[in-house]
Amino acid sequence: MNGIVEALEQVRSSLLDVMAFDDPAGWSDHELLAATAAIEAVGRAVDARRVACAGEVGERSRVELGGERLSTRRGCRSAGELLERVTQVSGAEARRRIALGAATRTRRGLTGDPLEARYPEVGAALAEGELGADSACTIVRELDDTRRVADPVALRSAEHELVAAALAAGEAAPVRCTADELRVQAQVWAAFLDQDGPEPDDERAMRRRGFRFGRARDGLIPVGGELLPEVAAGLRRLFDAHLAPRSGGGFMTAEERADLARNGEQRTADHQRHDILAAIIATAARSGEHPTIGGAAPTVLVSVRAADLTAGRGVAHADGVEIPVSIRAARQLICTGGTRQITFDGAGRVIALGSPERCFTPHQRRAITLRDGGCLIPGCTVPASWCEIHHVVPDVEGGPTHTDNGVLLCWFHHRTIETSGWGIRMIGGVPQVRPPAWLDPGGGWRRSTKSPTRLADRVERRICCRRVTRQGIPSSDRLIASSDGARAVA
Repeated sequence: MNGIVEALEQVRSSLLDVMAFDDPAGWSDHELLAATAAIEAVGRAVDARRVACAGEVGERSRVELGGERLSTRRGCRSAGELLERVTQVSGAEARRRIALGAATRTRRGLTGDPLEARYPEVGAALAEGELGADSACTIVRELDDTRRVADPVALRSAEHELVAAALAAGEAAPVRCTADELRVQAQVWAAFLDQDGPEPDDERAMRRRGFRFGRARDGLIPVGGELLPEVAAGLRRLFDAHLAPRSGGGFMTAEERADLARNGEQRTADHQRHDILAAIIATAARSGEHPTIGGAAPTVLVSVRAADLTAGRGVAHADGVEIPVSIRAARQLICTGGTRQITFDGAGRVIALGSPERCFTPHQRRAITLRDGGCLIPGCTVPASWCEIHHVVPDVEGGPTHTDNGVLLCWFHHRTIETSGWGIRMIGGVPQVRPPAWLDPGGGWRRSTKSPTRLADRVERRICCRRVTRQGIPSSDRLIASSDGARAVA
């Protein structure tokens, strides 16, 4: 592997030398267009390997691997987030590469035997550097919507004709199609492959609507059902609103939503939606706008033995769920919702009932929200209203339920904070974050906030500091004199 990395570094260095040309403004029209086409050809070869690697990242981060997923072991919510951090590309681009890599990679059957890729001709043309990633995504995206109903032979013919059109390899395509032109052709093929199309039937839909819980298996509770289109649209909009910041802000386009549903990223998208649904449920329970149960807000009752909680082994039990929950899950719920100690005698009689403990008050939550502004982990876009409050110093280690010891974390980062490699500490009541070693080998601590008010204040202090420096006061004196620990500002 080291040899491959070194060879790629040599290629990169050689490319920089070759492309260290003069300003294109001095080229003739012919030279400009020839160089543009040649550079694009090199880019297609690189994109093919980018897609292949992204597909493998997605394969090693599939949901059935559980805690052994590559993304989880690197402290990331999904394969897309992991690829974002490694490559610094946008969330939409990361998802696009993973989806295309999954659609064009060789698969393995249940017996371990190799199976043909879902789109072998697209994969072959992509690997040879003949087909661009944009055109390849267009073919896969449009044809995938019909894959479940299309005749396999007709689907393969559609793939062949579209690749031929993109490469100008057929008699009917003397000129290579652009990605936009290819999209029009692919949509025509999709309509041909699924001629019936959707036939809305409101009465039938009303009869079939429903939501249900399945029987527990493999430590999970399956859910299923059928939603009316308008209900599904509302739920999807919630998902879109929560996921949109990862693709640059604003609501996702239809193409970006489709990218999430590709088989290569489908599991990761489902994984993300689960975490969003967990946040929706927690937010709704806190809102006070739902019916009470026994005079209290809907609250999950989780019981665990004190000895098991202290030892970190054993299981806990949630009311209404037939399978046990892990000690790790119990600790997260305790950290978020507080505890009440109940003491039994040997016969099982309740002999002591403690008062609620370790539960942040609404006023404390508002103060922490104003300070942190959202999930404290850099790059995470989960808003404050969807976050949980984490005790930086656990209660068992003497950590108080105080604003100086609580930070906002989303459900995922709260659940994985002990294993992801992210570090959090409080200095003078101000949270600081340290990235995992694989992401930042230096391991430096930095103050972290998503609060626009605090960010604006930080900018103002920096402007003031520059003015003071110009007046001749040394930088170190300026920082020591600044308020709110400005010496820690990166």
